[in-house]
Amino acid sequence: MKERGILFSAPMVRALLAGTKTQTRRVLKPGGDYRLDLVAPADGGPSRCPFGAPGDRLWVRETWACNPYDDALWYRATDQLPDKAEYGPLKWRPSIFMPRAASRITLVITGVRVERLQDITRGDAMAEGCPFVNMARGEDPRVWYEHLWCDLNGADSWRANPWVWVVEFRRA
Repeated sequence: MKERGILFSAPMVRALLAGTKTQTRRVLKPGGDYRLDLVAPADGGPSRCPFGAPGDRLWVRETWACNPYDDALWYRATDQLPDKAEYGPLKWRPSIFMPRAASRITLVITGVRVERLQDITRGDAMAEGCPFVNMARGEDPRVWYEHLWCDLNGADSWRANPWVWVVEFRRA
């Protein structure tokens, strides 16, 4: 079992904490040494997915701050931020610089596959953390996911329809 850090935005961290996010999609980098036939091997052997294989763990990296007075950790995705009068202004640090010890969320990979971005199903869009429960039966949650994807990856990124890693997980 391996552990790797993985970046999530504040809305996606809130979805993880709420239990509504159980999948993430990440673009396959061009020119990578991928063996797609090893993505989900039946024998449980190694995967070439850079995020890991079933059973591996991902620790969530998010925007955070450390109070210099008492070493308390604060997370931007958390709605209850400290009183500035008591703690002073916090120096927020980007998620990329979060050390393992500061991470509060650990995920266990339950599945890995590869697909085209636009092949996402309604159920998978909901598993990506769609905050609108009524979309499960009504409006198409894939439209919500398309907007989220473009916000995170650029205006034309959905239209490009890249190959993506689909990483399924549960909270540890």
